[in-house]
Amino acid sequence: MNQTAPWPGLRRGLVAILRGLAPDEAIDIASVLVDAGFEAIEVPLNSPDPFVSIGKIAAKFGEEALIGAGTVLAPSDVDRLADAGGRLLVSPNIDAGVMGRAADRGLVTMPGIFTPSEALSAVGLGASALKFFPASVLGPSGIKAISAVLPDDAVIGAVGGVSHEDFAAYGKIGVRTFGLGSSLYAPGLSAGAVAERARSAIAAYDTVFG
Repeated sequence: MNQTAPWPGLRRGLVAILRGLAPDEAIDIASVLVDAGFEAIEVPLNSPDPFVSIGKIAAKFGEEALIGAGTVLAPSDVDRLADAGGRLLVSPNIDAGVMGRAADRGLVTMPGIFTPSEALSAVGLGASALKFFPASVLGPSGIKAISAVLPDDAVIGAVGGVSHEDFAAYGKIGVRTFGLGSSLYAPGLSAGAVAERARSAIAAYDTVFG
């Protein structure tokens, strides 16, 4: 079994999801997120010119934050991500071809899963972390039930319909990793507005997890 790169020891398990980000705002938005305390940023591939944005952000912040792509569906996109300097691969599904290529390129992976079968398949394919998606449908109780069959050291993330207001509920079942999308960023928001949301998320995380 090929193992993808291990999930890094982030101070806070928060991944900023910048769906719709345009290259001309990439640095400004990433800057306020890093300044607020985010250590992981993903640009979904259904954003405008995503590899341009990823390349810009990785060139400036790649040493201090985990930068990568979301909505990665094909092995060819894995190569483009790695060539752009990205190190994080997030997908909405679990795909053996994508995972194998990610392992070859030494990327950190967070495939999307929803069922016990998908979760165990992702573990078997060497996933760095598991993205329970959409988490708002499963809820903390659903994720807790599925987690019972997973390895004790599995990194579990809640993504999809999750905001900083949900940290405490998920924290009670041991989830400390979250992907924040529309509660953090949406096309048209100013860097100042994103900065305010980012600071609120960081403060909420620190309140719950210390």
